[in-house]
Amino acid sequence: MDLDPVRHVLDAQVAGGRLPGYVAAVRHRGDTQVLTGGTTAFGGSAPVRPDTLFRLASLTKPFAGALALALVEDGVLALDDPVARWLPELAAPRVLRDRAGPLEDTVAAERPITVRHLLCGTPGFGGVPGGGPLARAIDESQIGPSAWGPPVAPEEYLRRLAALPLAAQPGEVWLYHLASDVLGILLSRATGRPVSQLLAERVTGPLGLRDTGFRAPDAARLVTCYLPTEAGLEVVDAPGGFAAAPPFESLAAGLVSTAPDVLAFLAALADGGAPVLPARAVAAMTTDVLTDAQRAAAADSLGPGISWGLQTGVCVSPVRPWTTPGRWGWDGGTGTSGWADPAEDLVAVLLTQRMMAGPDDEPTEFWRTLYACRGAPLRRGAD
Repeated sequence: MDLDPVRHVLDAQVAGGRLPGYVAAVRHRGDTQVLTGGTTAFGGSAPVRPDTLFRLASLTKPFAGALALALVEDGVLALDDPVARWLPELAAPRVLRDRAGPLEDTVAAERPITVRHLLCGTPGFGGVPGGGPLARAIDESQIGPSAWGPPVAPEEYLRRLAALPLAAQPGEVWLYHLASDVLGILLSRATGRPVSQLLAERVTGPLGLRDTGFRAPDAARLVTCYLPTEAGLEVVDAPGGFAAAPPFESLAAGLVSTAPDVLAFLAALADGGAPVLPARAVAAMTTDVLTDAQRAAAADSLGPGISWGLQTGVCVSPVRPWTTPGRWGWDGGTGTSGWADPAEDLVAVLLTQRMMAGPDDEPTEFWRTLYACRGAPLRRGAD
């Protein structure tokens, strides 16, 4: 595949000031190329290299799915186990009668929250769109969706979450993000080990991903992160922000990694899962689990043509050239994107340090240009 058009698009975004820098890693039909451009910070002299570190944000979630399913395969837990076995704080949740109504107007949960609900994003809690008392309480408690891990320790996070009612009955609606962080707490309690240790034992270690973790292995290789504002791109996190261990090892948004590491992870799953998962577990993880009604209600968060599997997005409708049915992966709010497309034998990752300002700020030009390159022959000599 000739990726020169992709390089030109990304280089133009750097030259125009939209991006400080980027790394794109692409594997198509067995051939892998890594493109780099720009610098690790605006006004800096350090070039972005293949081993430059980026904050993955929500691109962490597929790692969460793989880790959880690996522990299911180990027999540590089962998908239909009630989470109360390990999280007694969630044994008897109350549910709002009206998602936008007062926090005191609740009913009992009709069924227990299960491990499957956490993986599917349907435990009844998550980011609540549309505002209201519950949405405000989640924000005030500092447990809501974020491009970073929670600022409090897991025990305190769970205490704050359990003090609030659910937005919906378990299993009824898809809500974003919080289930991934609760999943991490559950996995840690179920095994008696930190999430970082579990991830190293079952995912990053077997795959040889030395640059993937909850802190930067080398702060000098970590990019500065920027937020788009009306005044331009403003610094929101300097390289030192991930130099120390975080208070919460977030499976929702906490990982730092490189494009080659993320590509290797996604490619291993796309090739059948070994040495992390058996093929049947990969199939379960990357299959749409939402009903039509759940998908429609979550469309603003999931995006056009996309549904949800077990901690990963799953394309279900070719509304865009790149939303091939069966394609799976996810994006991160810090400007990251990684997807595997079995029908095209394509795995691709784009890491940048420009945060997404909203649903219209996704890396659409990258994916549009990449998919337009599919029929072009491979030109050797690329980065």
